[in-house]
Amino acid sequence: MSAEFGRRAGAQGRISQWLRGRRPARPAENAGDGGREAMLLAAAAAGLPLAPAAHPVGFRCSCDRVGCPTPARHPVSFAWQTQSTTDRAQIERWARNQPQANFITATGMVHDVLDVPRVAGEEALERLLAAGVDVGPVAVTGDGRALFFTLTRGTPEDEDEWWPCELDCRPETMDEHPGLRWHCRGSYVLLPPAQLPGDLTVEWVRGPEHALPDPLSVLEALTDACARYAGEESGLAGWPHH
Repeated sequence: MSAEFGRRAGAQGRISQWLRGRRPARPAENAGDGGREAMLLAAAAAGLPLAPAAHPVGFRCSCDRVGCPTPARHPVSFAWQTQSTTDRAQIERWARNQPQANFITATGMVHDVLDVPRVAGEEALERLLAAGVDVGPVAVTGDGRALFFTLTRGTPEDEDEWWPCELDCRPETMDEHPGLRWHCRGSYVLLPPAQLPGDLTVEWVRGPEHALPDPLSVLEALTDACARYAGEESGLAGWPHH
């Protein structure tokens, strides 16, 4: 067995162990003081534009909206698309002046995000890694989603050629779309490390040091896994309940 094969097999083994139930270390456990800021700067250095977002206050949102439908998940500013930046100095100011804030990353500029049920995402990730596919950054959320970061679909000269997120991928309509959602122009996702109400988190499984892949290189595996997930959910819905 070659050394390269051994390294790949070892890495895949560690991923498989995590997929069977191990949780990744929380940022505070492996980064120490300033770990949050360092992780945000690493994401920005990889080209992911950031903007401040709300954070949890108990089970509520830090915003002043009564009954906020997406607590701790939305940007602070309505101008988040123009505010989003990779500028190191600005991100440092935000992180230090808003120590509890989550951050979103605006999609459709540099990167897109394929957002799938976590169970389907874990299955697809294991298959992709076993097949030797260059998977990019992947994050998981404590409330059951997996986020696959990819290159954006591009910037067509004709604005009508954009694939708009509004069709089925608005962040606030997640519960209505349990399958794959493609975050592109006009959308965003929470960026690790982030906190959600109920002591849930958003964490990296594979960090931003991994190069962004073409979305088509992972799309088939994700759609297949989502189809199986949807079939299983549909089958369970048909069982009698007592």
